[in-house]
Amino acid sequence: MSSTSSTPSVLPTSTVVIYSGGMDSYTVLHRAIREGLNVHALSFNYGQRHARELDVAARVCTQLAIPHQIVDIRAIHGLIDNSALTNPDQVMPTGDYADDNLRATVVPNRNMILLSLAIAKAVNIGAGRVDYGAHGGDHVLYPDCRPEFVDAMNSVAGIANFEPVSLHAPYLRTSKADILREGLAMGLDYQHTWTCYEGRELACGECGSCRERLDAFTANNAVDPLPYAPQILQESR
Repeated sequence: MSSTSSTPSVLPTSTVVIYSGGMDSYTVLHRAIREGLNVHALSFNYGQRHARELDVAARVCTQLAIPHQIVDIRAIHGLIDNSALTNPDQVMPTGDYADDNLRATVVPNRNMILLSLAIAKAVNIGAGRVDYGAHGGDHVLYPDCRPEFVDAMNSVAGIANFEPVSLHAPYLRTSKADILREGLAMGLDYQHTWTCYEGRELACGECGSCRERLDAFTANNAVDPLPYAPQILQESR
């Protein structure tokens, strides 16, 4: 798998994993654990449409007995509320990821904000690395998941503090199906994740995030363990 990270003089023993509770960061979290690193999970409440992912993340970290911090940065909500993910008054677009229908889900500068805070935590606790789950499927829509952004942030992380931090994005140039394939090979149970942009009891199956997830399971000849709205089950995508 391709990744972006600097080459520190001493290999890191600890990492801060930006952990949303979704399937990508869930896989990144377990990958870091399997590397034998001392993992610190970091989640953010930035006023997103719902908190289902954060609840899932908290339960997983409790089960794994790893340190987990949920940082409340809702004070910045007024700076980033022009998005369907942060403004419940906006209609959530449906369909596959494409520039013409899902641009409304872009949260302004989100990953730069979250990575900056994660880098600060890494320096604060003496961790040499920050992990996050940007992947190739996001490149068409989200500029802050593209290799050039990650490379630039990695360079900044190496010089912004006296202690350089390496930014690690192990799935930067791979698809969601590839991420799932690796996770299934690790024996991960994806019922412990939440992907849907909506916060209902059942995943909607119609938003871009759900559709990409379902396609990844189909590509791996696997069944998604999450419960979906009845009409989605009937369609058997």
